[in-house]
Amino acid sequence: MPEVFREFINNLPTAASVIISVALMLFGGFAVTRLTKLAKLPNVTAYIVTGILLGPYCLGLIPQTVIDGMDFISDIALAFIAFGVGEFFRLDTLKKSGAKVVIITLLEACVASLLVFSVCCYVLRLDFAFSAVLASLAAATAPASTMMTIRQTGAKGEFVDTLLQVIAFDDVVGLVAYSVSISIALTATANGSFELSVVILPIVKNIVALLLGGLFGVLLKLLIPQKRSTDNRLIISVSLIFAFCGVCTVLDVSPLLGCMTIGTVYINLTDDEKLFLQLNYFTPPILLLFFVKSGLGFKLDSLFSSAGTLGSVPLWTVGVVYFIVRIIGKYIGSFVGGIVTRSKKEISRYLGLALIPQAGVAIGLAALGARTLGGESGEALETIILASSVLYELIGPVSAKLSLSLSKSYSDKLEDIAPLDPTTEHKLSEVELLIERIHAIQAELPAHQNESPAEAAFTEAAEQQLEAMSHPRRHGMMRRI
Repeated sequence: MPEVFREFINNLPTAASVIISVALMLFGGFAVTRLTKLAKLPNVTAYIVTGILLGPYCLGLIPQTVIDGMDFISDIALAFIAFGVGEFFRLDTLKKSGAKVVIITLLEACVASLLVFSVCCYVLRLDFAFSAVLASLAAATAPASTMMTIRQTGAKGEFVDTLLQVIAFDDVVGLVAYSVSISIALTATANGSFELSVVILPIVKNIVALLLGGLFGVLLKLLIPQKRSTDNRLIISVSLIFAFCGVCTVLDVSPLLGCMTIGTVYINLTDDEKLFLQLNYFTPPILLLFFVKSGLGFKLDSLFSSAGTLGSVPLWTVGVVYFIVRIIGKYIGSFVGGIVTRSKKEISRYLGLALIPQAGVAIGLAALGARTLGGESGEALETIILASSVLYELIGPVSAKLSLSLSKSYSDKLEDIAPLDPTTEHKLSEVELLIERIHAIQAELPAHQNESPAEAAFTEAAEQQLEAMSHPRRHGMMRRI
């Protein structure tokens, strides 16, 4: 059956082949989530697995020409991810968190990167440039799994607040680390000689991208006044993000830092959360295609075959070492950071467990790094990150839930969920205690909401559009009357 379908799609005209391939990727990603949902795994895992199954190393249902022509999906998807991350950088929140979160983030990210670099370069004896780029990717963390676990458990408190802020800063540190490491890698591979321009030029380009991102953020605010219809707000924001991606492509620089700046500037100028919610509801198909595309590029054979080596080290060995060493680095860094900042013992002991997941930004940076390094090193980099991301997303939700439980951010015990006044608790019977705790739980429950905030924002936009379309019709009927 796969051979028949493969022959069928390869013989189609180019446009038909692309359309059917995209439809297969979308539906395949959705279908696999039905299975991973039963195992309570994040959708990202399902999407990557879908890409591996559809790719050339399993069923081979997606033509290689289609895979090669979808590189632009990575830039667009990462642009939306980075824009969304910018929402977390509100000035009022940064003032409240102070230096504590910054110190914890820098320590846990840098310790993880330094450990990975040291082991890869000095223990495994891998190439210096490859070790530097791989180490920089160790800093990034995927927020999706952890945030999903927080919502599922209803966890709250200082531990949760610190965790969310650290996750938001994590990707910034990862992006900066990647920019520096890729500059070092290019310098190390530039005919074996040090050229200052090779280091300075990428840094200058990233600074230009940051400044342009700030200008685009101001422009987005100016183009979306309060009176602007919701559908036009979506059109303008998407077009500006696409335009910025195009500018970054011309400059040959990643759009990540710039798009994050756009989101940061916009949220601080307008305090408009609704636009981010609408984009969050608009982007899932794009992100699905991005992760499936990442799975399509997964070199399954090179990971385990005898030919899949870096120097004299098998690729699977590098992947296992990266997977373990990064977890150790994250835990040690967050533990030290908690002690240095004199945070609560729950933060220093258990924060590292919730920082294990890694997916979106790391996969995107790996794709960019593979494109920059090229050759076997580039392919190996993307393969290692994809393979480890699947494992991280498998254990990430479990470790996040464990950290929330150990930090007492949530509890399954009724006496912890609804504590009562200890002075009156001993005076009540067991039935009365149960009734009082039920009342306490009901008082804390939010109003019932069938839709998620993102879905509600998108539905509101659709309703406004429908109302706008119906106004001319009503006006015409009144004139005829």
